[in-house]
Amino acid sequence: MNYTMEERYQLIQKHIIHYQSTNPIDIVLDMMKHDFISMHGPEHHFLDGASLLVSYHNAIGQINLNDALNTFATRTIKMPGAMCGQWGICGSSASIGAALSIIHETGPLSDNDFYKDHMALTSMIIEKEGKIGGPRCCKRNAFIALTTAVEFINEKYEVQLQLSPITCQFSSINPQCITKRCPFHQ
Repeated sequence: MNYTMEERYQLIQKHIIHYQSTNPIDIVLDMMKHDFISMHGPEHHFLDGASLLVSYHNAIGQINLNDALNTFATRTIKMPGAMCGQWGICGSSASIGAALSIIHETGPLSDNDFYKDHMALTSMIIEKEGKIGGPRCCKRNAFIALTTAVEFINEKYEVQLQLSPITCQFSSINPQCITKRCPFHQ
């Protein structure tokens, strides 16, 4: 079925709000199975950070999840597709940074450690993605971004988000799969 980006965002929000997991990888993997999530596409800019927001909320409970997801959708729908190849920044990394800015209530005028932390984390994600190279894979970059974010958040903020081993389930439907160069390839 052909969905508009707005419809994809609405469907993601409708489904993701019900997860009880503190593992964003489990959430994102399950969500990626829906027909409204393309192999590659800007809906990942919402999905990746939303998986982090939901798992963080489930671990800590400090954020109003509905409000956070609404604000997050408004921010991330502005990000175009193909940012990785055309802008030199992966939408998944930006998604994680946007999610943390909502959690920590930071903005462009913030002068605190959260502001610095968000920049440090997103640059760590981009560095890891850059070492692997292209072509683009929204699944691989989601796994890298979320894994890096969970490790960073657990260490830096003493939150206990969970991680599970990742084996990509999407290689067979990705004509640009880099196979053995991908750390998640079977």
